[in-house]
Amino acid sequence: MTSNKKITVFGAYGHTGRFIIAQLQQRGWIPVLSGRDTARLQALSREKGGLEVRAASLTDASSLDHAVSGVAAVINAAGPFSLTAAPLMEAALRMKTPYIDVVAEPEIAAAAFQHYDSRAREAGIIIAPASAFYGALGSLLATAAMRDWPDADEITLAFALSSWKPTRGTRITIEVAEERRGGKRLVFSNGQLSLHEGSAARTEWVFPAPVGRQTVVEEFTTADSVALSRYVKFTHIREVMTLAPLGDLSDPDTAPPPSVDASGRSAQRFMVEAVIRRGKDERRATVSGQDIYAITAPIAVEAAERVIANKRHLSGVLSAGQISDAADFLHTLAPLHLKLNFQ
Repeated sequence: MTSNKKITVFGAYGHTGRFIIAQLQQRGWIPVLSGRDTARLQALSREKGGLEVRAASLTDASSLDHAVSGVAAVINAAGPFSLTAAPLMEAALRMKTPYIDVVAEPEIAAAAFQHYDSRAREAGIIIAPASAFYGALGSLLATAAMRDWPDADEITLAFALSSWKPTRGTRITIEVAEERRGGKRLVFSNGQLSLHEGSAARTEWVFPAPVGRQTVVEEFTTADSVALSRYVKFTHIREVMTLAPLGDLSDPDTAPPPSVDASGRSAQRFMVEAVIRRGKDERRATVSGQDIYAITAPIAVEAAERVIANKRHLSGVLSAGQISDAADFLHTLAPLHLKLNFQ
């Protein structure tokens, strides 16, 4: 693929960043540790046997340039992405280094597509935002489920989590997003994101076994809607989320998700179902696995590998489903990381 095996991970010492580092090493890459806290980076380097450290400040362009120069790609795992994404993308553009991030905020992903596409093409690099559980998994699943259909009347993405013990980074991201949105809900409809007053409606959704019938929240907008709208033709998209785990986000216990295995994964289980309707026909696909933070690592690293492999043929701001074949992307992650079922 490339003789350059170095990939910078910004936010390396964070919960998701550590999963990404482990995944990179398992695949034969050499992580370069970057972030804003020099002491934490050095401690992590010692823990990992002396990996290279490149501390960087979001307000110091030269330090960011150094962090992303001379590597095959940079993966940004540091939130809130409303603060980190733009400075890292600017550095990636200056250094002509492919950029991948794990942003979950739909409006931040949308801003990347809107403001950086032409500049990325001019620089000859790929920028791949939202290469994570939220932003990539649902959009890849829907794309793969469509198969040969050129368009769809309706796409439904249904998310089920057994629980949701948020990381410190997730809590901060939610707080910043709520402040930015003025307490309103972000909704994707008619190809646009808009803010809505009031609470979202609730209904029921019947997931495949073993999840079954669940109460879900309507208008649970993720970066998947933004990603799909970039390259899939559809009339309407709907996203729903199981109600129960949303209450966990306000749990006063701010301890990180407890690990239950040697890899550091929590006991959290997830299922995502994509339902595609075209006329009277319907296609379904589901994906399930363990720990939304842990699964983000192989998604992001798989995206990075495909970005690097396609850097001579593609450029611009691209979602995971645009970088390469969606079904192949998912099958590469199964069965080690995911369980897939297409109907």
